[in-house]
Amino acid sequence: MTIAPPVALADALAPLQLPADLCLSPEQFAAVCAANPEAVLELDAAGHLIPMTATGGETGARNSRLLMRLLAWADQTGGWQLFDSSTGFRLPDGSVLSPDASLLRLERWQALTPEQRRSFPPLCPELVVELASPSDQGPRALNALRRKMKAYQANGAQLGWLLIPEQQAVEIWPAVGEPPPMAAVTHLDGGGLLPGLRIELQEIWQI
Repeated sequence: MTIAPPVALADALAPLQLPADLCLSPEQFAAVCAANPEAVLELDAAGHLIPMTATGGETGARNSRLLMRLLAWADQTGGWQLFDSSTGFRLPDGSVLSPDASLLRLERWQALTPEQRRSFPPLCPELVVELASPSDQGPRALNALRRKMKAYQANGAQLGWLLIPEQQAVEIWPAVGEPPPMAAVTHLDGGGLLPGLRIELQEIWQI
């Protein structure tokens, strides 16, 4: 498949329409992203594009505070690399997904080549975090994010946190199996995977 040169959106007469059966390889997806740096896209395992919408202010603020807490822990503990929501990971099933926040063991990050680091890292982080949107439709809806969490789990994630601010609740996804029932917990705990990591949720919910 040949990808045509990019066309300025300002010159287009109508919004870009993509055929429903369009399938891209991860390499073609990377070319599309490079040609459209302002677009927010993911790729599912079947090669279909997933257009993502920009987050609202509350979600962005919550994610920023969450990232601050994760970075503080990672800097203090050592041995971990933190990534924000703009990072796409090329998972073993061929999909390219972007968690809202993720932690990867530093040794795995350092084992990648410079080219792999500059592109979509070909691995799944140990910790993946997603924040649900108030909307009940689209890629940030709760059901869509649950499918995404299952994909992370199937591709090797060891721990997943799905935060649902509207209900002040969290689904904690283990490495294998279904998550326990959604719980109104007061804090997030890294357990044996991320010892010493504790994030108080009230400061996330109150934004």
